[in-house]
Amino acid sequence: MRGFYHSVETFGTVDGPGIRYVLFLAGCDLKCRFCHNPDTWHKGRKQISVDEVLAQYEEYRLFYDASGGGITVSGGEPLLQPRFVRALLAACKDRRIHIVIDTGGYYPTDNMVMVADKADAVQFSLKAADPVTHRRLTGRDNELIVENLRLAAGLLPVTLRYVVIPGINDTLADIHLLAELITSLPRAVNVELLAYHTLGRRKWEALSWPYTLPDVPPARPEDLARVSNLLAGYGIAVI
Repeated sequence: MRGFYHSVETFGTVDGPGIRYVLFLAGCDLKCRFCHNPDTWHKGRKQISVDEVLAQYEEYRLFYDASGGGITVSGGEPLLQPRFVRALLAACKDRRIHIVIDTGGYYPTDNMVMVADKADAVQFSLKAADPVTHRRLTGRDNELIVENLRLAAGLLPVTLRYVVIPGINDTLADIHLLAELITSLPRAVNVELLAYHTLGRRKWEALSWPYTLPDVPPARPEDLARVSNLLAGYGIAVI
């Protein structure tokens, strides 16, 4: 079983607990205007097998085990390749490797069902709770994404990640809708706020693509603190 992939990070520290092997699969149907990895949108030709992933993991397993880490399957959107992901997760389960799925939620709902029993946790990136804001940022409606978030929250421990983009998805109305969504989920989720940045802009330029948020400043610590305080007003704690 082989999957289309973009790259591998063998010392990931921000994609789940501990030190992690992060596999970035290729292909994504969202076109987020602030994506810092737009080069992962297309599948390309690079492929990797389950055995190759496990062989690379074992080279550094001492560090992963000692830190309480494991493997994070990211993207692109990993759940556009559910059969490969399931095969990888099943092999990891046999070897007692902790698995996190890092997803943006835009895929057929059955794909999450296909892999959920083999995963340990999900990192779910929600771009906006408001459908209009979401379409502005990604070109897509968020109805399917919200449906997949509800499903994931009912099946697995979920960390909901939200990139705070000043003036776009951090208004009072946006955060109110975000809080309503979080409190309506079938099970409590962890919430993590990430600061919007422009570090990926050079990749857009390298691809000769126009970066369409040129005037949006990076989020400041006080921007994240304000959103965190607003969520706290709804009883939602931010990690």
